[in-house]
Amino acid sequence: MKVMLAPMEGVVDHLMRDMLTRVGGFDQCVTEFVRVVDQKLPKKTFYRLCPELHNGGKTPAGVPVRVQLLGQHPEWLAENALTAIELGSPGVDLNFGCPAKTVNKSKGGAVLLQHTQTLFDIVRAVRDAVPDDQPVSAKIRLGYEDKSLAIENACAITEAGASELVVHARTKTEGYKPPAYWEWIAKIKKHTDIPLVANGEIWSEEDAKLCMERSGVTSLMIGRGALALPNLANCILNGDAPMPWNELTSLLIDYSGYEIYGDKGRYYPNRIKQWCGYLKRQYQEADTLFSDIRRLTDADDIVKVLRSYSE
Repeated sequence: MKVMLAPMEGVVDHLMRDMLTRVGGFDQCVTEFVRVVDQKLPKKTFYRLCPELHNGGKTPAGVPVRVQLLGQHPEWLAENALTAIELGSPGVDLNFGCPAKTVNKSKGGAVLLQHTQTLFDIVRAVRDAVPDDQPVSAKIRLGYEDKSLAIENACAITEAGASELVVHARTKTEGYKPPAYWEWIAKIKKHTDIPLVANGEIWSEEDAKLCMERSGVTSLMIGRGALALPNLANCILNGDAPMPWNELTSLLIDYSGYEIYGDKGRYYPNRIKQWCGYLKRQYQEADTLFSDIRRLTDADDIVKVLRSYSE
């Protein structure tokens, strides 16, 4: 069994990866997507989205971070996949699951789930370009508007040579609305021998157990659940109790240090409020905290409020 941290665009950047992997329980991370169009990207693009490449492709806590690519042209994805490997990424991941309209309009992400042959061509091109000892993983949803191609798409990705497949158990149209259809992962499992990872609607240890029971797989990817409960991975793996509120407030203060003095400091007020939005699912106190900082725009003022909660 392994637990992976999901690549949430605009949310799980290298700062959040660092923070959550320090909490523990994660075996692997995947970056926000590197958008590939029709050119070989400069090294700085990879370093910007995956600064862990300067650290052997691992977070400071030692968790491997795989570069994720998004695009529609097999040859350019292959070129950039090789660059990612040469820079130290422990494998590459291909994004066929992003539901964002702007991404889908440019023929990237989940829109490709309507084109099984394109999925095959992309995975095959990347697999041929990347050294055999480096994994090529992919992430899909169950489909774009419906699930009619779910099994066919998974089989095509398998036949093209992918090493691992993460399945977000919803279609693009279903977005992030519950439920997640974990039983569809079990259907896919009957038709392919590729290692599968289940993703979607895992908010607690109980959800994880139910997901594994219905999907028939033991490896999980969690995203929003880890933001709502930062030690969720340890709850799943070790049966740990949910992180207490006083410990969480200390974590928020630590995260503030990362954000304010990091390269995205100007976004800090919005980022911490965004995180509170997720935390409210697990902690009643987060609702009060959000009310206290909602109108604040100065980072120091927000940290003062956070410190008052930890006293």
